[in-house]
Amino acid sequence: METISLIVPCYNEQASIQLFYDTVEKVFAQMNQSTAQYQPDYLFINDGSSDDTAKILRDLHQEHPETVHFISFSRNFGKEAAMAAGLRNATGDYVALMDVDLQDPPELLPKMLHIITTEPYDCVGCVQTSRKQNPIRAFLSASFYKVIDSLSDVKIKPNVRDYRLMTRRYVKAVNELTEYNRFSKGIFSWVGFQTKYLKYPGRPRAAGETHWSMVQLIEYSIEGIVDFSDAPLRIATFVGGISCFLAMIGIIIVVIRALCFGDAVAGWPSLVSIMLLIGGIQLFCLGILGKYIGKIYLETKRRPQYIIEEQA
Repeated sequence: METISLIVPCYNEQASIQLFYDTVEKVFAQMNQSTAQYQPDYLFINDGSSDDTAKILRDLHQEHPETVHFISFSRNFGKEAAMAAGLRNATGDYVALMDVDLQDPPELLPKMLHIITTEPYDCVGCVQTSRKQNPIRAFLSASFYKVIDSLSDVKIKPNVRDYRLMTRRYVKAVNELTEYNRFSKGIFSWVGFQTKYLKYPGRPRAAGETHWSMVQLIEYSIEGIVDFSDAPLRIATFVGGISCFLAMIGIIIVVIRALCFGDAVAGWPSLVSIMLLIGGIQLFCLGILGKYIGKIYLETKRRPQYIIEEQA
């Protein structure tokens, strides 16, 4: 019997865990009636939750010690760290990444499994076709994918979810990328291999509330652009060159004006505005440069991406 490891990151998800487990069990029971036998191997990643998530996972593991396992972090390290820990500790013949809130429909698993076992694909991903969300949030999301596709050589499909089913060699390739700063959507695309995407309509959370704020999503988007493109550095260089060129022209105009008209004082408000503009451009470019230097700083410290407090 082949095993499918289900990596499930959890952060304050006490209301969703049992619902998720019961739903997936029903899907596997139905799937095993009509196809070859597959056994789920649950690997929940408790990302430093402050509610009863850890307790519920312990109880679930005690009830099903053969199929339910969990890893608890010493604090909240973020979803990227949770996914990395899951991929490195998954032992199944196939590996799936899923959200515990059931926004990723487990009912798609049989179809994903059929594709990956009968067609030449090493990964089957999922794309949401519709989802009720804040219009501003939807606009920013669409803009992010357009920006990163135009700046990066790695193409990321719009609205792609972390929900995916992968072969063992695909997971091995992903695990070979050991950088501290991780943007999994880009990593999944960077490793290559044949990937097929399934579309499904968005669905609400089964329980609980989202833990992603607008600010966190914007920060995550910036991280993705910086991780997979050096275009911002090139843009900063271009903007700096243009501002320097315009400043030289401005200096020439001021000198000629002073020599011809002797009016060196008039126009100081515009001069101050230009100085402020150039200063702002310089700070903007330094900010972009600082972002990349900060990434280098974190990589060179070689700190672990997460610390495991408990594992079962």
